Amino acid sequence: MNSTAPSYTSAEVLYASTDFSKLNWLETQWAAWYLWIGNPVIATGLMSFLLHEIVYFGRCLPWIFIDATPYFQKWKLQPDRIPTAQEQWDCTKQVLYSHFMVELPVIWLFHPVAEMFGMSTWQVPFPSWQIMVPQVALFFVFEDMFHFFAHQALHWGPLYKHIHKIHHKYPSPFGLAAEYAHPAEVMILGAGTILGPLGYCYIKRDLHIFAVYVWITLRLFQAVDAHSGYDFPWSLQHILPFWAGAEHHDFHHMAFTNNFATSFRWCDRLFGTDIKYLEHRRRMNELKKSGLSREQFAAAEKKMLEQVEAEGVVEAAKVEAYRYGSKKVA
Repeated sequence: MNSTAPSYTSAEVLYASTDFSKLNWLETQWAAWYLWIGNPVIATGLMSFLLHEIVYFGRCLPWIFIDATPYFQKWKLQPDRIPTAQEQWDCTKQVLYSHFMVELPVIWLFHPVAEMFGMSTWQVPFPSWQIMVPQVALFFVFEDMFHFFAHQALHWGPLYKHIHKIHHKYPSPFGLAAEYAHPAEVMILGAGTILGPLGYCYIKRDLHIFAVYVWITLRLFQAVDAHSGYDFPWSLQHILPFWAGAEHHDFHHMAFTNNFATSFRWCDRLFGTDIKYLEHRRRMNELKKSGLSREQFAAAEKKMLEQVEAEGVVEAAKVEAYRYGSKKVA
């Protein structure tokens, strides 16, 4: 698969030697998109941004419906914290601002830079799934580790007060809040998503942007689901014990400390940043086995969650008051 675009004046030149009879349906549509747009740079940039918007908001829509349906509240991690329509709209406006003012330029510039490192864009056929699956798995691992350390850095006093505090506006997150953040945070944490493919491209020079699209789609699903605020019996963390999921990340928003990773649990376990979370989960399991009535359980759960959130408010105040080596809050 040639990863360097030839000199051309028309998109038809790209596929002059392509045997379309050997392409599958998706590959045919891929080529048709580039032929329709006529300019591979514009075609790739536009497709990349549309993919991000469609996947992000498309994945948020089911969670908006779930939040509006009382039936699902029995699986809500913080049952008394259902986002209002106004909260969801305010969140959407900030997310759209970040998408167009921060992410659009980055998304548009990603593929020309990656192409310089050898990434394919318009080329068909696609690589086999045996090639793409390990690539996407590697991107997940890299992003999770990058996010773990960058996220912890954003909890340092000045960075938290001026940047990360915006994302912690909602102690009980919801799907749309996955990318509700300061523009600087969008850039910092978003770097973990694109540096993996760029680094892989630079070293291996055999990456197709289709594999990057698979990665971005799965990453957006993970981010939105982690902020959903729901823990269903069929949620992925009950199938893959090392998967973080909403139950893991919801505690971070509520307690402010612990659980800094995104997709996996192993960084927090390895560095001991899940101690409070594990204790909270132990107490919740004991509560579930206590034999209390539904009303008694709900009251006890509410009290426990309020205590965790109150402790989180204190911890956030301590971090925000931090000033270059000294603390104003004991």
